[in-house]
Amino acid sequence: MMKNKIIYLTGFMGSGKSTIGPILANTLGWNFIDLDKEIEKTEQSSVTKIFELKGEEHFRQVEKDLLHKISKANKLIVALGGGTLISEKNLNLIKESGFLVYLKSSPEILTKRLYFKRDRPILKLDKEELSENDLLNKIRILYNQRSKYYEQADYVIDTDTKQLGRIIDMIVRELYKKIKKSNAEGIK
Repeated sequence: MMKNKIIYLTGFMGSGKSTIGPILANTLGWNFIDLDKEIEKTEQSSVTKIFELKGEEHFRQVEKDLLHKISKANKLIVALGGGTLISEKNLNLIKESGFLVYLKSSPEILTKRLYFKRDRPILKLDKEELSENDLLNKIRILYNQRSKYYEQADYVIDTDTKQLGRIIDMIVRELYKKIKKSNAEGIK
């Protein structure tokens, strides 16, 4: 049963969470939050700097705390960070409080989308420029580690070949099915 009207968007970095999220929110008349941007506001620092100066453990704690606060909201679209679901507590909280959508992209497409982006701390390699092939290999490793978490979503959409408008329509349709089912279960 869906506790709140929250759609959490998950997927690997570059899968389209920050692009799809605001458009989906606008379509539904809901609000949008990018969890990484909220962490940056809270910490008054970029994700990259937080990782560098305070470490991943600190970042994940701030992420968990913000997620707990966000989970009480209603009519909200949340773009999760690429590693948010690694924590079982985060995954459980998300599944209990809303509808989890996995925006699935292949490592090859992700490599094309991410090749010129160097603001992702997890893709940094000591000031060395990664070749496209090295980046693809690094993405494949992370992708394989994380996909088991992403696959636990309530709904999975392959975004490699679908138009943006089609993806939005599919999510909205699936959300309404979930709300209708949830309401029917509540009446019983």
